[in-house]
Amino acid sequence: MQQTPNSTGLVDPFQRRIDYVRVSVTDRCDLRCNYCMPKGFDGFHEPEEWLSFDEIARVVAAFTRLGVQRIRLTGGEPLVRRNLPDLAARLSALAGLQDLSLSTNAVRLDKYAEALKRAGIGRVNVSLDSLRADRFAQITGGGKLHKVLRGLEAAHAAGLSPVKINMVAMGGVNDDEIEDMVAFCAERDFTLRLIETMPMGDTGRQASGQYLDLQTVRQRLARRFELIPDLLPGGGPARYYRLAGSNTSIGFITPISQHFCETCNRVRLAADGTLYLCLGQDHSYPLRPLLRAGADDAELEAAIRAAIAIKPERHEFRERPEKVIRFMSMTGG
Repeated sequence: MQQTPNSTGLVDPFQRRIDYVRVSVTDRCDLRCNYCMPKGFDGFHEPEEWLSFDEIARVVAAFTRLGVQRIRLTGGEPLVRRNLPDLAARLSALAGLQDLSLSTNAVRLDKYAEALKRAGIGRVNVSLDSLRADRFAQITGGGKLHKVLRGLEAAHAAGLSPVKINMVAMGGVNDDEIEDMVAFCAERDFTLRLIETMPMGDTGRQASGQYLDLQTVRQRLARRFELIPDLLPGGGPARYYRLAGSNTSIGFITPISQHFCETCNRVRLAADGTLYLCLGQDHSYPLRPLLRAGADDAELEAAIRAAIAIKPERHEFRERPEKVIRFMSMTGG
């Protein structure tokens, strides 16, 4: 018999209710985006170090019993993990889970979109930093743009909705394409989310040299489009505006220029079972040793509560950009 969710929920030391967990199923990826993973990097976890699907399901079930309502499957690239729809089906059946979504680069999405939809994935976020094939290949270390576009078509055909496009906006790299990306999303009723670069590891700090303040981008877009403040479901950090006369919204994720730490409602479970409490801090709690030592559900829930109790108040990306040495792909999206 399934246990019902805990009505008291998870509350951190700063009275923020934690109801959203990003679950990495692998630290591997079939692209090499230059702000995410170093060129030639091969320091991945071995598969036996990843949590198994049984272990992931146990952790997610514990979170849902503690009041978490939203789960996002991430990587690396989650679709390089075999049989991912099987895991999605198990998670979507959990009592109390209201939203199961996926972050992907969409390279393999055309093969899996229908199966993911049947398994209970409701919506997808797709990383797409350029609509120019040569530039896309340069940013992603050789990625093929046509595969991503094919994946987006498959997501739409399968009924995954909304489809959100995540574009890391980089000065001197792709900032001249932002209006083109707005038009691309408006034609397809996609949501566009613009993201500032973050100093995660050496690659992220190098990309920070291309940092683009999204406050100025929003002002630039407002001169061309009528932007109406909007709200979208999903529990993420974006501040949204809807394009007047359309179904398209633009979100701005601004960890540097206007951080959103006071409303942070999320934690990240890395592929190796480490629970990261903040993207921009080192606070973490290892759950894999507990799972493999045979901990029961009560012990697992107690460990999660102990982890939430050390969640820091905010990141220090602006004040201490050198602080976080792990790469973005190691944290779990």
